[in-house]
Amino acid sequence: QLQFVESGGGLAQLGGSLTLSCLVSGGTLDYESVGWFRQTPGKEHELVACSTSRRYTYYADSVKGRFSISRDNAKNMVYLQMNSLEPEDTAVYYCAGLRGIVCLTWGDMDYWGKGTLVTVSS
Repeated sequence: QLQFVESGGGLAQLGGSLTLSCLVSGGTLDYESVGWFRQTPGKEHELVACSTSRRYTYYADSVKGRFSISRDNAKNMVYLQMNSLEPEDTAVYYCAGLRGIVCLTWGDMDYWGKGTLVTVSS
């Protein structure tokens, strides 16, 4: 059973940057596709970035060109570099994993972290 733990959230200024980290324990990251999701009150979890087990990446249109996902399988870590932050990026960010070659919707992932809050002030 894998565990996913996020860190790195906090307060950022408009146009600023934050880097989120996701530590995976309990097994290997090699076969996992890992997604970063975010949720705001009253809305469903939104997939913002995915790093597949085959090292392909996916980004939601809303973050393309501003966010970058990366992974270090040797360290069992997945990162989300967030640049040019906007107030609309304010959300709780979660990492989630799925054994396979794609990321799916939130409910269809295998493992979920508990989230880290990102607040962007204007």
